[in-house]
Amino acid sequence: MDKRLLIQSLAKFLLGVAIVGLLIFLPAGSFRYWQGWLLMGILFVPMFIAGLVMMARNPELLRKRLNAREQEAEQKTVVKLSGLLFCAAFVVAGLNWRNGWWSLPDWAVWVAAGLFLASYLLYAEVLRENTYLSRTIEVQENQKVIDTGLYGIVRHPMYMATTILFLAMPLVLASPISFIIMLGYIPVIAKRIKNEEKVLEEGLDGYAEYKKKVKYRILPFIW
Repeated sequence: MDKRLLIQSLAKFLLGVAIVGLLIFLPAGSFRYWQGWLLMGILFVPMFIAGLVMMARNPELLRKRLNAREQEAEQKTVVKLSGLLFCAAFVVAGLNWRNGWWSLPDWAVWVAAGLFLASYLLYAEVLRENTYLSRTIEVQENQKVIDTGLYGIVRHPMYMATTILFLAMPLVLASPISFIIMLGYIPVIAKRIKNEEKVLEEGLDGYAEYKKKVKYRILPFIW
């Protein structure tokens, strides 16, 4: 086992738990915000399990997923905007619960949690199908175009899964206001996809033909 990779993974995981917890519970002013605990559970427990599986079966994929240093200037802007949206959505959700502004009923929270977990399974399937996935936009050595499975339906199934995940988060937190804020993620991810396809078309053999074969980016028959 790669001890350095294990330590790096655990450090980033624990840092993520701490940051999200602070963003949710500090504005809420209480640990009684049960929807916050629900989100923390369905977000970080599967993430921890997925990390263990990748560590055991495909440590190189885990290493790629931990690399978040974008080389493209345009993508650095996208990452910053995404971070701001997440921070704003979590903070507003905590304030929403604290002040009782506008909350979803419990049944809607549980439906959103189910949707979130289903999207996590979709995310896991994408990782299984494409071992070239990293968190940065790049063309890797010996990379090939994947055009089977989910990649035969849409060109960016990872973004399909993460978009659903991200839009479900504020609903799990019972905050429609945060959901409205998170809708800003859609134009942000659209910008990322446009730049990524440009990079892949220029540097990955066969990607231009793949784009002609698979018409839709993240939503079948829509976009």
